[in-house]
Amino acid sequence: MEGKERREKLLMILNKANAPIQGSELAKQLGVSRQVIVQDIALLRAVNKNILSTTKGYILYCQEPKKVNRCFYVKHSTEQIEDELGSIVDLGGKILDVIVSHAIYGTIEADLIISTKQDVIDFVTKVNQKQTVPLKELTGGNHYHTVEADDESSLDRIESVLKEKGYLID
Repeated sequence: MEGKERREKLLMILNKANAPIQGSELAKQLGVSRQVIVQDIALLRAVNKNILSTTKGYILYCQEPKKVNRCFYVKHSTEQIEDELGSIVDLGGKILDVIVSHAIYGTIEADLIISTKQDVIDFVTKVNQKQTVPLKELTGGNHYHTVEADDESSLDRIESVLKEKGYLID
């Protein structure tokens, strides 16, 4: 299968998926190496395909119509990650990403796509199991989250709770 044909099939697989798909699974389905999948994803992104790389795999992301989003500037300890993310999803928010603004490296962004309590638990478990340092640690805890919700009032409630808990930076 040629590259163009393979990338079209890759897009079809991602478009039909209801959940993220691991690169190794995509490689298996398309009969290529995981590295080829990584290269294909990069090429598709270069032509404006919105493919996100999450901790659970790749997903083709399209903002749902009638959804709104807002970027929140927050700070908290590593121990408070579960509470912060859980507070957002409990109020109907979907955490799309985490962004830090580093003095040397500039803006660093990672897709999260966290929309349920189970997603929060899975994320925190993965951070603990891998013994990794969250991106927020590069900037003394300060970071941004883009949050998607059904309406502005949901985002207002999320903002209010983040402020009440002391996570929101003015």
